[in-house]
Amino acid sequence: MDLLCKVYGGTSDEEDDNGGIHLQRPILPQPKRAKFENFHQVGNHVPLYKSNPSTNLPAQASLPGRYISKRERAAMASVEKVPDLSTTVSPNSSPVLGSILDSVLPHNILSALRDQTKVYANMIHTPERLSVVLDGHKRSVNAVQWSTSHAHLLASAGMDQTVCIWNVWSRDQKKARVLNCHHAAVKDVKWSPYGLFVLSCGYDCTSRLIDVEKGTETQVFNEDQVVGVVKFHPDNYNLFLSGGSKGHLKIWDIRAGKVVHQYVRNPDPILDAEFTVDAKRIISSSDTSKSNISENSIMVWDVSREIPLSNQVYGEAYTCPSIRCHPSDPKFIAQSNGNYIAIFSTKPPFGLDKYKRYGGHSVSGFPIKCNFSLDGDKVISGSSDGYIYVYDSNTCKLIRKIKAYNEACIDVVFHPVMSNVVASCSWSGQVSVAVT
Repeated sequence: MDLLCKVYGGTSDEEDDNGGIHLQRPILPQPKRAKFENFHQVGNHVPLYKSNPSTNLPAQASLPGRYISKRERAAMASVEKVPDLSTTVSPNSSPVLGSILDSVLPHNILSALRDQTKVYANMIHTPERLSVVLDGHKRSVNAVQWSTSHAHLLASAGMDQTVCIWNVWSRDQKKARVLNCHHAAVKDVKWSPYGLFVLSCGYDCTSRLIDVEKGTETQVFNEDQVVGVVKFHPDNYNLFLSGGSKGHLKIWDIRAGKVVHQYVRNPDPILDAEFTVDAKRIISSSDTSKSNISENSIMVWDVSREIPLSNQVYGEAYTCPSIRCHPSDPKFIAQSNGNYIAIFSTKPPFGLDKYKRYGGHSVSGFPIKCNFSLDGDKVISGSSDGYIYVYDSNTCKLIRKIKAYNEACIDVVFHPVMSNVVASCSWSGQVSVAVT
């Protein structure tokens, strides 16, 4: 982790002479934050901020004809003018490359996205219509995620310091946005359930909430650690979880911009973290190479009491780069560096299923991720050999494997509407969509 921080954490133009990264922005008048509400319509966007009417002008305005002394004129001339926030362009604004609307999609795909079963069933027999290769990242891609409210949009986070927004099946420009808000490599990205916002985090020790429609960041959450994972709370979308390189797990309130819960047990870097379905517990995995790996590699936390419920969940001598909870059953899976996916219960004592596991793919030290389908019937995983592996969730049998890349396939996720469509990303910087 320290080596990665040195490689990817210092490539920004924002560094000082000592190599440190400036995380502070120029201070503007404090804006009033509007209520964080539902933004599902592209054309009806409500801004998160309102301009502060206060200025730095003298308390007493000049009256016509009033005598102004030399000292007062000098004081008035030295007053720094405050820029008009309504017209100031954000320094982190990103260019608009293409449309994020679904009106640019082919009619048959648009119909399938609207869950017209017959249309989608016919398209499954012609997978070339849905399969897409998306080139745009210059370095490896760490994460991809579909938008649940705008199912034609895909977000990807890369080591090239960018978050890309793809209008996957657009007849025109497929790369709709390139968000250049981070100053170092981006580790994770999640779509806000509220609509056209993404939450990203990375090696610049920040999490950032970004307005996709405008291509600008709306909030920055600074930390004293590299932030490797972010997750929205499953019940309250104004809260999100972050985990980082110093082993700190934090729950942030977007409305206040502050930490409301913090979970600290050991200084080992957080590899992944996940809320349980009922949101009462957090499951985290850590890189425990510097401590007792059989005790702290997977931990279960009580959300409200901020205490660990168990730190001896996984007794094998392997770290787990990915944790995922089943959408309905009381179990979760963990991608193990032992080249298999282990199965655990989400109920105390959070035991390992010793008789079932998903095996066949390889991890080989890469941050390979795994995921459940929306109905929980399938488990999908990337692999260091460049294949996508699809398993039956109940029997653990391999259903099929798909050759996707020449290098490691890092992340793979199911589409929220079309159940046989998956998006994936690779260590070589490619993003692709395929039919399983």
